[in-house]
Amino acid sequence: MTTRTRTRSPVFGWLASPPPSAAVEVAHGRVTAVSVAQQADTLVLSGHATVGLGAGVVDPVLNASNVHDASILTAAIRSALDKLSPRPKRVGLVLPDTIAKVSLVKFEKVPARVQDLDQLIHWQVRKAAPFRVEDAQIAWVPAHGFADGAREFLVTTARRDVIESYENACTAAGAYPGIVDIASFNVINLVMAEGEAAERDWLLVHATADYATLAVVRNGNLIFFRNRTTADEGDLADLVHQTAMYHEDRLGGGGFSRIVLAGATARGADQAERLRRQVEERTGTRPDSIGFGTAVTLRDRISAAPELVDTTAPAIGLLLRERLAGRGASERVA
Repeated sequence: MTTRTRTRSPVFGWLASPPPSAAVEVAHGRVTAVSVAQQADTLVLSGHATVGLGAGVVDPVLNASNVHDASILTAAIRSALDKLSPRPKRVGLVLPDTIAKVSLVKFEKVPARVQDLDQLIHWQVRKAAPFRVEDAQIAWVPAHGFADGAREFLVTTARRDVIESYENACTAAGAYPGIVDIASFNVINLVMAEGEAAERDWLLVHATADYATLAVVRNGNLIFFRNRTTADEGDLADLVHQTAMYHEDRLGGGGFSRIVLAGATARGADQAERLRRQVEERTGTRPDSIGFGTAVTLRDRISAAPELVDTTAPAIGLLLRERLAGRGASERVA
């Protein structure tokens, strides 16, 4: 399993290859496919399609089977891809955060050899993974560095058979998944691609229909990541407040430069607005809605509706991950 390490983005990939021009996201109740085209110095959203999944088709969990009806999932992916023109043969594949365990592992002294570092990371994962590390796919990238030479690494672990079940459905639908990633990492990509450099730490609140992820980014590096299923907006707003307190007390934060709310329209417009108000009440900061910014435009150059941005953001973020990468990329084997 080869992963590509980047210096400006917190993303990882189970497989690395030249960036595709289309991506598929499999979520709890839907499949979304998007395609982009390069025009001058910008990317244009050239196609998008969403196909619903019935109850019980997929159950995105960490340590159990996820795909319960492969034929229906394959048909949904095929249907979504058929709506893109030209129909892609290679795609990026975005999966729910809940299928992976995300950890920030800190080493006071980092081994000089990549092979030694890789073994050390695998040893750390072995202690905490809820399944055999021999059955896992593990990806890691350098994260936040400290003045004393210590460094954190962003480590993502998932069961290999779970990943393969989604990959197989994608392949059966006629598209090879060359990059695999999880949703919130790629929402972060899209926010970073908006081109608004934050002078201080910023918080992502990715609130999907069936789970929520909170992530704090500092200088392009992930320094906090928490995922949980959420019953209602009040619970999530409380979790945001707890995260803000933890950020201040334990992470040396002095408040967030911005809070970005993504995915919430999947809960309905009224619930999304209620969540926005509750987060503002608990933090004193009005959350921004995620947008395409200058990174991606629509063909007709009209403003994208919030529902469209929320639905397509993870897949578009994956397509932006290679374009976010700075110079000095290196290959790592994990």
